[in-house]
Amino acid sequence: MKTVLIVIGKTADRNFAASIDDYVGRIGHYIPFDLIVIPDLKNNRNMTFDQQKAKEGELLLKEIQPGDTLVLLDEAGKELTSRQFASWFERRSSAGGKRLVFVIGGPYGFSPDVYAAAAERLSLSRMTFSHQMVRLIFVEQLYRALNILSGGPYHHD
Repeated sequence: MKTVLIVIGKTADRNFAASIDDYVGRIGHYIPFDLIVIPDLKNNRNMTFDQQKAKEGELLLKEIQPGDTLVLLDEAGKELTSRQFASWFERRSSAGGKRLVFVIGGPYGFSPDVYAAAAERLSLSRMTFSHQMVRLIFVEQLYRALNILSGGPYHHD
């Protein structure tokens, strides 16, 4: 099953971007993986937070295809250890479906429509991180999970 990460806005910090690209390349050695960047909204100064979430939600949902499993990376989602995430990923990716799609929302979270479309929500931490950090943390954890599943030396308990 193909795995996809959808994010809102480009990664502005070149150091984060380089690290993200490094892990995306590593992930590609294990599974088919795409990173889809939805451009930041234009003229959002006149929009309320709810209007921004709704517009971002429309753009996110346009990327979802029939048969996709949508997983939101959300602060209120289920927390897993790295090993638990590896097991979760193995079960989810072998359960069938077209693509396993993870989404990192915009600065104000997700619209009700995006929450309604999601199969599940996962949290990377109870702490709040910048969206650029979340991208890096997620791709590192996905790489770690794949390495755990393949019996590689990257993860140490």
